[in-house]
Amino acid sequence: MDKIIIFDTTLRDGEQAPGASLNYKEKLEVAGALENLGVDVIEAGFPVSSKGDFTAVQAIAKNIKLPVVCGLARAIKKDIDAAVEATKLARRPRIHIFLATSKIHMQYKLKKAEGEIIRLAVESVSYAKKFCSDIEFSPEDASRSQKDFLFQVIEAVIKAGATTVNIPDTVGYTEPEEYGRLVRAIKENVPNIDRAIISVHCHNDLGLAVANSLSAIKSGARQVECTINGIGERAGNASLEEIVMSIDTRKDIYSGLKTGIHKKNIYKVSRLVSKLTGFVVAPNKAIVGGNAFRHESGIHQDGVLKERSTYEIIRGEDVGFVVEGMVLGKHSGRHAFNERLKKIGYNLNKEQVDKAFCRFKDLSDKKKDIFDDDLRAIVEDEICVGKLIWKLDSFEINSGTKIKPVSGVILIKGGKKISKVSSGDGPVDACFKAIDKITGFKAKLEDFRLEAVTSGKDALGQVSLRLKIKDAIISGSGSSTDIIEASIFAYLNAVNKYAE
Repeated sequence: MDKIIIFDTTLRDGEQAPGASLNYKEKLEVAGALENLGVDVIEAGFPVSSKGDFTAVQAIAKNIKLPVVCGLARAIKKDIDAAVEATKLARRPRIHIFLATSKIHMQYKLKKAEGEIIRLAVESVSYAKKFCSDIEFSPEDASRSQKDFLFQVIEAVIKAGATTVNIPDTVGYTEPEEYGRLVRAIKENVPNIDRAIISVHCHNDLGLAVANSLSAIKSGARQVECTINGIGERAGNASLEEIVMSIDTRKDIYSGLKTGIHKKNIYKVSRLVSKLTGFVVAPNKAIVGGNAFRHESGIHQDGVLKERSTYEIIRGEDVGFVVEGMVLGKHSGRHAFNERLKKIGYNLNKEQVDKAFCRFKDLSDKKKDIFDDDLRAIVEDEICVGKLIWKLDSFEINSGTKIKPVSGVILIKGGKKISKVSSGDGPVDACFKAIDKITGFKAKLEDFRLEAVTSGKDALGQVSLRLKIKDAIISGSGSSTDIIEASIFAYLNAVNKYAE
């Protein structure tokens, strides 16, 4: 069977989405999850862009064993040097060079003529080839480039040593039939195309990123660049889970094609990326949305009970979406708790199990029925949390319809308790202002979202937010049966990331 190479750019293009910035530890955690998912290539970042990005790419290269670890670079020597240095410890390093080839980019952004573009492309690939055998080249905005010129560039970079040529639909302009024709035209008009893998990288500005990627695969592309949950700049990138499950589900259409993705890990990785970036997955999102495998219509429910395939073309279990109702309660022991975590995809060490079990016991005193999604929230809160520089001791609220909300918050730092009181527009705002008084940070709330983890009046509330502290945008999340406490946990999660 033909292998479709899954090139995941969640940590590079996905992280470029405004507000999606991840710290060093979070990038390593996502990279490990992507490796367990079975992606073939991890584009770990853009090393020259910042010291933090360089360090994260370097750490990923050192720790990831199976996937190719890729660093992005412009067609500039200093970019390539940074990418080479950051990825040199990888077992399978790759340098990904990009240079725009469309008239609009050449005229207004680069201010360069066609001949100079070809020269720069060849020189950059030849230079990178001295240090790394695996070179990918992207003619940026390829879908809006003049075809004959695009063919010349691709032929030249392959001759210079590129082993993968990527055809980006940089601004999501093209449509499926047109994009498929472009891939076929490249195969027919680039004489040495058999010496390189054709890759595709589609953006979702018109909602066609996945459709365009699949069209390109049918036309001969054998690498697809995508992100978890489809996150990315502007409207996002092609969604990894949608591409993988389309190929898997429609074997009649994609006959002889396969990916190496471990499908049962999809839902868990989706939740992890959502948690760390603060980008909530829409309930109706294909494959990983909360409603993807739920049926409310009586006709649908009746059909599914009689024969599941009447309304389900994918089983939720296949992507790790376990729906089994209540599983544990306050009398459940540590062994049962750990076994349940394993069943829903978490293999924790003893220290992690102990932390999560303590939180589970606290929750079971407040909430009678504990569901799988409650357990996921507990693990994500306790295991994905960074260094606890500031920790909540307690808080009090005085609020009502005819009084100005006032909050008293006590935080612990280095074993010392610090308390402050503040008023606000509401109880949550009052708590946030009290925290700012304690920490000394002047944080601006950029985004705030609250959703119930499960059903019922005693459901966990999960808060995702983004703060701007000076020039940094930091995401945070937290959960509790008390939505004010959940808000405080999320706020402190973001503040602690900034303070690290």
